[in-house]
Amino acid sequence: MKLIDLYTKMKKDISYIEKELERSIDTDHALLREASVHLLKAGGKRIRPIFVLLGAKFGTYDMERIKHVAVPLELIHMASLVHDDVIDDALTRRGQLTVRSKWDNRVAMYTGDYIFAKALAVATKLENPKIHQILSKAIVEMSIGEMEQIRFFFNPDQTVREYLLRIRRKTALLIAISCQLGAIAAGADEKLSNRLYSFGYNVGMTFQIRDDLLDLIGTEKELGKPPGSDIRQGNITLPVIFALREPELRVPLLSELKRIQEADGQTDIQYFIHMIRNSRGIKQAEQMANRYIDKAIMQLKDLPDIQAKKDLIGVAHFIGNRSY
Repeated sequence: MKLIDLYTKMKKDISYIEKELERSIDTDHALLREASVHLLKAGGKRIRPIFVLLGAKFGTYDMERIKHVAVPLELIHMASLVHDDVIDDALTRRGQLTVRSKWDNRVAMYTGDYIFAKALAVATKLENPKIHQILSKAIVEMSIGEMEQIRFFFNPDQTVREYLLRIRRKTALLIAISCQLGAIAAGADEKLSNRLYSFGYNVGMTFQIRDDLLDLIGTEKELGKPPGSDIRQGNITLPVIFALREPELRVPLLSELKRIQEADGQTDIQYFIHMIRNSRGIKQAEQMANRYIDKAIMQLKDLPDIQAKKDLIGVAHFIGNRSY
C-alpha cells in the first residue's frame, strides 16, 4: 500500500491528533512555543500515532481516550529528535533547519526537555498505571540506547547483536508500545495487546535498519540531509558492520574510518560510501530488514480479520520497502 492512501482514509483522526499535538505544546513562553512549533511544523510521517490508532481499532475506539496515548508517543519521539540533532550537530532535518541550527544547543535541549515533560503530562489524563509504567520504562530504555550508541562510536569491532540491541532500545521499542498502548487504551485484552507489541517491535527493527540503509544509499533530496550523516558522527550501522566482515574491504574501510574519526567527521566521505554501496553489506542488511517484516506479519496471524489488521500489514510492507 501507499502510506498516503492510509492517511487519506484516516484523515479526520490524524488531523484531530495533529491539533491535539499543537494544543499540547502551547505555552505562554514565547521562545519555547516558537521552538516547539517549529519542530512540530517540520512534520514527519506520524507513524507512531498511526500505530496507536490502528491498535485501538481492536478495542473500543474512543478518540477522547486514545489521544492521551497517541499524542505523548509522538511528543516523546519529537523530543528525542531535538536531542539527537544536538548530539549530531545536525543543521537540517527533513529539509528544514533543526532547532539547534535555528537557535542554539541550549534552546534545543530545553525544548526537548519541555516536550518530554508535556508528553508525560498528557499521558496522566488516563488513570491507568500500566500505561504510565510502559511509557516511563520506554523513555529509560531509549536513553540507554542513545548512550550505547555513543559508547560504540567508531568501534569497528561491534557485533550485529550489539547493533540490534541498540536499535531495539533507540527505535523499535517506541513503535512497539505505540501498537500496544493503542490497544490497552481501547480496552483490548492483554494477549492481543502483547501480539501488537511484538508486531510493532519487529516493524520498528525494520524501520531503523531501513533508516540506516537510506543514510548510505539515499540522496540528499530524498533524505532532507546529506547522506553519510551516521558515519560522520561515528555511528557504525548494520550495512557497515556486514561490510567490515569482507576480507577485501576490511583494511581499506578501517583506514577510512580512522581518517574520518581523526577529522571529527569534517572530511570527504565519498570513497567510504562508495565502498559500502558496492559491498555485500547493503544486501545483507536488506535481507535482515525483510526477515523482521515477515516476523511482524506473523504476529498478526491470529488477530481478528478487521480492516485495521490489513492496514497494519500494509504499513509494515511500506516500512520494509520505503525509500524516504
